[in-house]
Amino acid sequence: MSTASQSSSLPTSDTLKDIFLWRRKRLSVAVLLVATAIWVLMEVYQFNFITVISWTAMFVVVALFLWANILRLLGKEPPNMSGLEIPEESAIETANCVRAWIEEGIRWVFRVSAERDWFAFAGTVSGLWLLSYVGKLFDLLTLLYIGIIMGMTVPALYIKFEEQIKRIWERVKMQCRRLYDMVDEKVVKNMKNRVVKMKEVEKEKKAE
Repeated sequence: MSTASQSSSLPTSDTLKDIFLWRRKRLSVAVLLVATAIWVLMEVYQFNFITVISWTAMFVVVALFLWANILRLLGKEPPNMSGLEIPEESAIETANCVRAWIEEGIRWVFRVSAERDWFAFAGTVSGLWLLSYVGKLFDLLTLLYIGIIMGMTVPALYIKFEEQIKRIWERVKMQCRRLYDMVDEKVVKNMKNRVVKMKEVEKEKKAE
């Protein structure tokens, strides 16, 4: 088996997108079932991580052993696993993808902090506060499981109802903009005017 054929069979970023968008339903269902099984074993039945990994590896070894022996009994050659490897191109692509995500996250943090977009700033702070509050209620494994469930439902639902969601989001942004303009007009500008008047009064007193 050539390296090209092996690399094509390994999961890539396009494959991951297809899984999370349910374009490959069998793989999507398999990922969902595996994640659910791991969460149930570790959270409901209180198995630890090493036990789950050991049982999974034991199941894979036994299944491959039985499969190979059944093929021998049927007079067929067992599968050749000697050429199974991770191509260097796939490893570099994965590393570059992770690096791009990290760099984009860092740029996003600085962009939200530096730009004078109060709507994005308030939304980011509110989202992080909500995440910190949710983090107090669940452990890391449950949060990861919730993330997988949301990752496999929210993007698919967004693509299906993209136009409706965009229209609702624009309405929400307009309402928030109006609220911000009203607060800025009635509160912030009044405070600025008061500060300016107080400074003028202080200057007049000093001049006297």
